[in-house]
Amino acid sequence: MKVLVLHSDVPPDAPADEQDTLWTVDAVKEALLSRGHDVACAAFAPQPAHLRGLLAAHKPDIVFNLTESVFGLGQFAIVAAQMLEMCGVPFTGNPGGAMALAGDKPLTKSFLRTLGLPTADWCVGPDWRGLDAERTYVVKHATEDASIGLEDAAVVPGSGVAARAAVSAARHGGRWFAEAYLPGREFNVSAIEVDGKPRVLPIPEMRFENWAEGRVKLVGYAAKWDEESSDLVNTARAFGIDQKDTALAGALRQLVEKCWTLFGLRGFARVDFRLDDQERPMILELNPNPCLESGAGLAAAAAQAGLSYADLVETILRSAIR
Repeated sequence: MKVLVLHSDVPPDAPADEQDTLWTVDAVKEALLSRGHDVACAAFAPQPAHLRGLLAAHKPDIVFNLTESVFGLGQFAIVAAQMLEMCGVPFTGNPGGAMALAGDKPLTKSFLRTLGLPTADWCVGPDWRGLDAERTYVVKHATEDASIGLEDAAVVPGSGVAARAAVSAARHGGRWFAEAYLPGREFNVSAIEVDGKPRVLPIPEMRFENWAEGRVKLVGYAAKWDEESSDLVNTARAFGIDQKDTALAGALRQLVEKCWTLFGLRGFARVDFRLDDQERPMILELNPNPCLESGAGLAAAAAQAGLSYADLVETILRSAIR
């Protein structure tokens, strides 16, 4: 097939979390070429005429959508999906509506809570209604992923939430909210679409090895993107829960499948969990556009399922054709 890989327009001086998109483009291109597809790559720009021009020039059978940010912000990645929908061209990944809903973390949590699915408690400014001054919270960006602003200082008592949110907004912009900090085990569960249904991949646990005693356990920005940080080395992905704790693995899989159906997800997605003090899985957030880089969590989980990186890319492509 003729495939147009559409990706974020990443400037040379962009931070590592944005440069990652270009590494992913190269990996996806090579995977598609290895399967005999005719592949072209182009940067997305949020102008309808520009997109129509790209489609007219390349005449793709399908667009492989790797647009993870627009204007350097992940929250605007939905624009690419919405414009592709407008053009009527098949494309990989989630539709604009699902991305808009799942990409707003407080809105996602409200939706989950309304539908009876377990999620960690939270509150939003400016009134911070429901905030418990004695409880510990993580102050998080409401609409950006890649762990922007996540560091040890983001974990504060309720009395410090408003001040931390103000600091974070001044530094990074955007909306911020507070989510109850759960010190239990963490799982990042990926799913891909196969024959129109979600296939939950083997479940990894994020383990905090050689972590200082008493330090909060958090997969922060440094653990994801700073290659010189000890956090990156000491935050390890470990598989095996599917065999060692079948009850917990089954509960996680069931929650992912429910999220997939309720949010209208498509192609591929990830759901992040923490266990509460009673070891019950709590949904932290949904990622409707997780990283497809060959060394990232989705590819690692696919490998555990016996899928090569090229298999994973081809599966995502075929699900969009369907």
